[in-house]
Amino acid sequence: MLETFSSQLAASQSLTDEQICLAVEQLIEPAVSVAIKAGFLTLLATKGETVEEMASFVRALRAKSIQPPIDAAWRQAHDILDVCGTGGDRLNTFNISTTVALICAAAGVPVAKHGNRAVTSQAGSADVLEALGIRIDLTPAEAASSLRERNFAFFFAPNYHPAFKHIAPVRKLCAERGQRTIFNFLGPLLNPARPTAQLVGVPRPELCEPMAQVLQSLGVRRGMVVCGSVGSPESAIQNPAFLDELSVLGDNTIAEFYQERALTSSVSALDEFKASSLGDLRGGDRETNAQIVCTLLEGTDRGPKRDAILLNASAALFVADRARTISAGRELAEAVLDNGQALMKLNELRSS
Repeated sequence: MLETFSSQLAASQSLTDEQICLAVEQLIEPAVSVAIKAGFLTLLATKGETVEEMASFVRALRAKSIQPPIDAAWRQAHDILDVCGTGGDRLNTFNISTTVALICAAAGVPVAKHGNRAVTSQAGSADVLEALGIRIDLTPAEAASSLRERNFAFFFAPNYHPAFKHIAPVRKLCAERGQRTIFNFLGPLLNPARPTAQLVGVPRPELCEPMAQVLQSLGVRRGMVVCGSVGSPESAIQNPAFLDELSVLGDNTIAEFYQERALTSSVSALDEFKASSLGDLRGGDRETNAQIVCTLLEGTDRGPKRDAILLNASAALFVADRARTISAGRELAEAVLDNGQALMKLNELRSS
């Protein structure tokens, strides 16, 4: 069946929702060869995934996932936030999104952090949270309880997506060939907690708008998809490098939507944040990055790394509707850091 769909993709014809459901069944079927699966994913990437195809993949894969028992009445009364990047920028910055998630939780926002161990970096969100002493092995029921009672829960991707064990070999083969696949982008879209507000980072500016359209089609109420450049516009043309975060190093491409506003796209520099060099944002292994997170939450590091988390936390608090503007989000993020709430949240999560 995948061979038939591959012929269709080779002719630059998009797949229907029904075809994608069947394709997912084939991708998780152990009897189908890795080579056939890799060929299908390569042709899909070569054609270019449409918004509709990406959304259909997410729905089909969500149907295979384990859902945490989040109380429906509680969910109705709260916006759930996720802050994460797709990965793939390969710039080895410290764990900005994970730090921002802790700040937002300390500010009173329920944060469902969905993540995994490192794939394209030295330390993934699971690695650094584990090094910080925060449990990443919560059962679905424990995670739902932690989200409700502590405003933070980590949803360790392998525990919620058992079907992915049959997809891992084909992803590995494609990676060895230097071939990206649709799975490079799906991580932030498969959060089992089904967040209603998301700040998502992508590694290329042209991905912002389609990713935002996918989020919107999946029912996310408030969303912002971002890509930050490293350096001036002139240097970006000559030697392009982009962060899957909002950047204090250059212009940012932003696609955003809210209940009361349709999707819009823009490119802007956020001048209120101090410029720095990429080297100032570098991380290391899990222990190094955990120490960086600690110094930021303690308030002892007030340099460029703090600027990076303030910028991203400002946007995350705005997306979560906890702040009316990004400027107000910055004020709230600074207060949470300076009054010790962020460190208290870390210690609360460590002890639970």
